[in-house]
Amino acid sequence: MTWDEPVELPEQADTEAYGEELGRELGAGDLVVLSGPLGAGKTALVRGLARGLRVAGPITSPTFVIAREHRPLPDGPGVPLVHVDAYRLGAVASVAAELDDLDLDTDLTEAVVAVEWGEGVAERLAEKHVLVHLERREDDVRVARAERVAP
Repeated sequence: MTWDEPVELPEQADTEAYGEELGRELGAGDLVVLSGPLGAGKTALVRGLARGLRVAGPITSPTFVIAREHRPLPDGPGVPLVHVDAYRLGAVASVAAELDDLDLDTDLTEAVVAVEWGEGVAERLAEKHVLVHLERREDDVRVARAERVAP
């Protein structure tokens, strides 16, 4: 996994592979905050995370349901993935309460939580997190940079 350096992702498959590599490094209680404009590849990256974590899919944008929980496959590491779209969530102070109201079957400390549109909103869910910046250049190549953020 390349940390703190931009990585060019020319194809959607490259974005998914980058997410898969990141997913293999994550464990229960990890928070991944995804930042980037519409079409930058946030959901594609989460599809890769799911492959790296070996959870059941399909992985689609949770825009209208706010969050989806994906259970581990029998041959996986046993960590669920909670995929959240924070775009429709309210004020920063209420994000944790709104996620709790979703009645997810998994305690968020026992899952990897990936939050699209999460920068500036989801950081309160954990003391430390992984921030993935995604951008889409004019030539349609995505660029990602993952960094570990701790207090």
